[in-house]
Amino acid sequence: MSESSSSAVRADVWLWAARFFKTRSLAKQAIDGGKIAVNDLGCKPAKTLHLGDMLRITRGEERLQVEVLALSEQRGPAPVAQALYRETEASLAAREATREQRRLTGASGPPRRPDKQERRELRRLKDSL
Repeated sequence: MSESSSSAVRADVWLWAARFFKTRSLAKQAIDGGKIAVNDLGCKPAKTLHLGDMLRITRGEERLQVEVLALSEQRGPAPVAQALYRETEASLAAREATREQRRLTGASGPPRRPDKQERRELRRLKDSL
């Protein structure tokens, strides 16, 4: 993957190239939805990113704070994309803490529907009331 010849890249293109989002369109939607902040300010898809910029990225429950280390307009393999940024120590610690908290509370994902045996048990409970 070749680095951009210019010293600035559009925010939506960089987020896509750094593999934070699967498509540029999803990156644009996240920016428009206020999920991305550059240097603690709001962001628009066409905002130019420069080396050293700090980004706050929110994807669902995940919150990242990264520093731009390199610029690229092309999407490449994951190891190359990971070289475009560095996550801050505070961000890593916060993500690890929330991961551990989810593990301890057993919140593994969205609630699931009861299976056949559980439905029968629920019916028995409701009938006994």
